[in-house]
Amino acid sequence: MFCLVLHSHLPWLANHGRWPVGEEWLYQSWAATYLPVTAVLRRLAAEGRTRLLTLGVTPVLAAQLDDPHCLNGMHHWLGNWQLRAHEAAGMPSASHRDLGAREHRASAAALDVFETRWRHGGSAVLRELIDAETIELLGGPLAHPFQPLLDPRLRAFSLSEGLADAEARWGHTPAGIWAPECGYTPGMEIGYAAAGVSHFMVDGPALRGDTTAGRPVWDSDVVAFGRDLEVSYRVWSPKTGYPGHAAYRDFHTYDHDTGLKPARVTGRTVPSEKKAPYDPELAAVAVDQHVADFVDTVRRRLRSESERIGGPALVVAAFDTELFGHWWHEGPQWLEQVLRALPEAGIEIGTLADARARGYVGAPVELQDSSWGSGKDWRVWAGDQVQDLVQLNAEVVQTALDTIDKDRDANHHGFEGDPELRKRVHDQMLRETLLTVSSDWAFMVSKDSAAGYARDRAHKHAHALREIADAVASGRDEVARRLADGWNAADGLFPALDARRLPVRSAETAAFAGSTQ
Repeated sequence: MFCLVLHSHLPWLANHGRWPVGEEWLYQSWAATYLPVTAVLRRLAAEGRTRLLTLGVTPVLAAQLDDPHCLNGMHHWLGNWQLRAHEAAGMPSASHRDLGAREHRASAAALDVFETRWRHGGSAVLRELIDAETIELLGGPLAHPFQPLLDPRLRAFSLSEGLADAEARWGHTPAGIWAPECGYTPGMEIGYAAAGVSHFMVDGPALRGDTTAGRPVWDSDVVAFGRDLEVSYRVWSPKTGYPGHAAYRDFHTYDHDTGLKPARVTGRTVPSEKKAPYDPELAAVAVDQHVADFVDTVRRRLRSESERIGGPALVVAAFDTELFGHWWHEGPQWLEQVLRALPEAGIEIGTLADARARGYVGAPVELQDSSWGSGKDWRVWAGDQVQDLVQLNAEVVQTALDTIDKDRDANHHGFEGDPELRKRVHDQMLRETLLTVSSDWAFMVSKDSAAGYARDRAHKHAHALREIADAVASGRDEVARRLADGWNAADGLFPALDARRLPVRSAETAAFAGSTQ
């Protein structure tokens, strides 16, 4: 059996800059990936095809796809794309006219899909696919924290709130999750079980390379599925993969007059100014070749692994969804053809839930610290380059939890068992804390990808948390409310987040908090 798993995620970008980093990142991914990939799935669903793939959508991305500011910004972005295409089509050179015509067709199609299906939010688009059983939805914790480094109380809160967010958006609570960065440390399976999570993703090396079945983790019934690197890296790896083919559209080369992308890859060492013009027909031939190659790769892998273990094997390939369209322009086209070609080749495809239901579960594994980052350990999120962020995260989390705990104790004057009233100030403190500890900031610093933006974002949310907490701790309740309202106006995501559901402090969590300082 073959399972394709896609992980859809971007950090919270609304109202935090536009170019070169900020909302532009969201709108590019929306236009190039989320619109065409969901269109592919709708077309296949219309043919009666079900259980095609497992799609992870993080709560923070889902929030942006439903956010009125982002929806309005996306509509403007698509209109601007069409205007740029008009500009190119009116230029004197034939290459610009061809580019403009092609981009005009693409932008017009994107605008039509957005205005007819997306204009009032992404939840309805995804719910249609969930309800039709086209996909299995994977959830995740709020704001995408690197969970192994997170205080257990906040880890549990973030996960339970993330699953509740999915239920509110789609009328569906995911049974499986994509753990942010596939990060794991022993004991997390206990929290997963408590939250109702039955399965999650890890990278292949975490299962010592044997990914032919899901594995119950330690003594739990929670199953870890591992990414098959031999198959996954055929498509995309740190060094190679299909998107680097000479015929595909080059991601990095822009026409500076219009901001459009006119060139094909041509060659890895060819400078931008010498790259050949993009030719969709050449790219289509390459897509056909890579579809055939992938089907053959999956078939050979299934056969070899089945022979090795003496029974039916499972192969799981997993990727960031944004690879398909945003980073690799032809990715959605390849995806649609692969999802047709695999069954035609006699290969059974399904979701992770299908794999578990059909018995692709092996012996328990004593899973150790791991991730899908560099080295398959935690260095990207806990290494020397990001020690300042590690310390910032620990301080911010401790400040938030201590302040909320003390304020709860000081203000609960009712009888035992009286309900605790909701406190929006506490909600905003946790909202800013979760935005501070997003795994994206450390990733961007470690990979030197807009590192300054990442550090600025982490410190901005940390500042918001600190000034609200300081007002609460000093008894300036009106100031705290005003500050919380102001920061919530800037970042009003997750309105259902409720600090009353934060687990109470125990001796175990207190010990963890002390160990992280």
